[in-house]
Amino acid sequence: MNRKQIASEKFTSGYNCAQSVLYAFCDHFNLDKDTALKIACGFGAGMGRTQSNCGAVVGGIMVLNLIYGRGENDDREVMMDNYEKVRELLELFKKKFSTYNCRGLLSNCDLMTEEGQKYYQENDLRNKVCTSCVETVIELIEKNFL
Repeated sequence: MNRKQIASEKFTSGYNCAQSVLYAFCDHFNLDKDTALKIACGFGAGMGRTQSNCGAVVGGIMVLNLIYGRGENDDREVMMDNYEKVRELLELFKKKFSTYNCRGLLSNCDLMTEEGQKYYQENDLRNKVCTSCVETVIELIEKNFL
């Protein structure tokens, strides 16, 4: 199974977008799967359902951080290069979806309200919008950053 399939399967099974993206790269980093799911947990639905930055994109940023992030023995330039890669991921995603804001991606459906959650469910936005976001982030990382 490839990473896109792994992420889609995780997302379909009920994990959030950020969790699904990071989970798909656990093998690449020899990262414990349970730990990855816990690290990414609060970033779904635009960070705790606040619909800020798309959780799939945030999961992608976590992957970029694991590849290019600044560690204890790295100088500040490593961080600056990482920031550049993060901006690149954001722009690539935005080029496809016009935004990387969760609320915008979901056409202003407010997930903090009961009505918004009902609309999300009834209109199958999880499959119509969010799955595509998860899969796109995986594709962008694999094509542009690995």
